[in-house]
Amino acid sequence: MDDVDRAIVNQLQGGFPICERPYAEAAAELGLGEDELIRRVEALLAAGTLTRFGPMYHAERLGGALTLAAMKIPLDDFERVNAIVNGFPEVAHNYAREHEFNMWFVLATETPERIGEVIAEIEQATGCKVYNMPKLEEFFVGLRFEA
Repeated sequence: MDDVDRAIVNQLQGGFPICERPYAEAAAELGLGEDELIRRVEALLAAGTLTRFGPMYHAERLGGALTLAAMKIPLDDFERVNAIVNGFPEVAHNYAREHEFNMWFVLATETPERIGEVIAEIEQATGCKVYNMPKLEEFFVGLRFEA
């Protein structure tokens, strides 16, 4: 990642313009051309430097729901269960942890009722219990990664 890529990552973490040509506006703020910004973002994604580039939605405000879930998976069965869990479109993130609860994931659904349905479907498909840990209170922590 060169200095221009670092500037792109640092600048775009704080927001992306909402206008007719957002890439052109963001590029101008960075002193770049629109095509160069698009090319560089695509290259950062292709290289795995960025894993995602897109909006963050507040699911609850849109009528949906989010929850954190965990599972206790025998190590010799982890890959099988992981593949099944990741096959659900509602699974937003899935992380392995060195803990008794060794699989943690976030479910994002279009309706609050769908959380329970997806949990039941995952349990049925994997044969493993899903522990639902819904959010009780929300905190906002501003986090920036200086590249």
